[in-house]
Amino acid sequence: MTHPNIQQLKKYSSGSYLASDVTVLLDIVDKETVADVPVSQKEALIQSGQRHYSDMLTLEQAPTAMHEQLYAQALAQGTNRCATDIAHLAHTLHHTFQHTVHDECPLVLVSLVRAGLPIGVLLQRALADATSSYALSSVHYGISIIRDRGLDPVALQMILEAYPNSPIVFVDGWTGKGAIYQELARSLEAFSDPNHPYFASIYHQGKGTIPLLTLADPAGVAWLAASTDDWLIPSGLLNSTVSGLISRSLYTEPQSGLHRSVFYDNLVEADHSLKFIEQIDNVRQTLTISAQCLPTFTRPRYQTAELIDKIAADYDITNRNRIKPTIAEATRAILRRDPERILLATAEHPDTVLLRHLCSERHIAISVLGAKILPYQAITLIKQRGKDD
Repeated sequence: MTHPNIQQLKKYSSGSYLASDVTVLLDIVDKETVADVPVSQKEALIQSGQRHYSDMLTLEQAPTAMHEQLYAQALAQGTNRCATDIAHLAHTLHHTFQHTVHDECPLVLVSLVRAGLPIGVLLQRALADATSSYALSSVHYGISIIRDRGLDPVALQMILEAYPNSPIVFVDGWTGKGAIYQELARSLEAFSDPNHPYFASIYHQGKGTIPLLTLADPAGVAWLAASTDDWLIPSGLLNSTVSGLISRSLYTEPQSGLHRSVFYDNLVEADHSLKFIEQIDNVRQTLTISAQCLPTFTRPRYQTAELIDKIAADYDITNRNRIKPTIAEATRAILRRDPERILLATAEHPDTVLLRHLCSERHIAISVLGAKILPYQAITLIKQRGKDD
């Protein structure tokens, strides 16, 4: 008989993904009930401290034709790497958990909405592939994490109650400064006592080790990552239209339920979510290389912390939230925020074509700094609105 707590989870949406790909534990609300706040107004409210970013939303529009073209180029360029990285990650998960998980006690992949969703879906498909050498019993959920406000405790508790004996691995797309890792670590402190009933579900790699998996980890904070490179992850170039048509999450007080999100049903024709998954997954299934075990780390290395400190000092930035490193974050910041300047490692890198196009279109200054910003290829600096805090 199916566990009643698992049955309870099944009533939630999968966005535009298949029900077998993921269950997204968000309260989906009608976009008509959410105020559409213009970017410049939102920026002023955030930086002045009048509103938190997770209390507002700028409703998304369909990507432009140029944006679509550059996404298609990035997908063509990055499909093989993405598929290979997923195979290596799945193989490492299989090697780590093959003796402890089974159908009654599956590995629980918990993707951090939104950037983690495409990676989590790809991993779920890989682990479900009975023809592969790394098949492993797993289930996949998506939950909200919000800077300064943490992981959605209601969603996490629902998962823990449904799978009380299963190990949980948190999945994100990439790391920038390591801020989400720190938010995750703070949110999980409540479970860090070895006597806590859910301690083993979270700290299965040892006390103090946060089981965060990412495709790319330039910040050096993940437990498991395919690389530390800042590369053009195709899913990093789009927002909802490669993340199940789900909006960035909106905060809800725990006593009122799950964090909220909007489902962009008006963008169905522009949705690449399933096509992205199918293209990468089809290539993964045809790979001829042997999947490898990747290294894991018990503690974060924070390998870019000094670089972020130097950029903050050089540009007189006291609020680190105004610094958005990695190609993906730099691009998303241009699309969603009010940028002041873009820092690039090189003027002509093929992975920053969309970024440079957007800068040209919006007359945003670019500074080429060479090796000074490596391992990042790009960093967006958000425009200051009022006094930094």
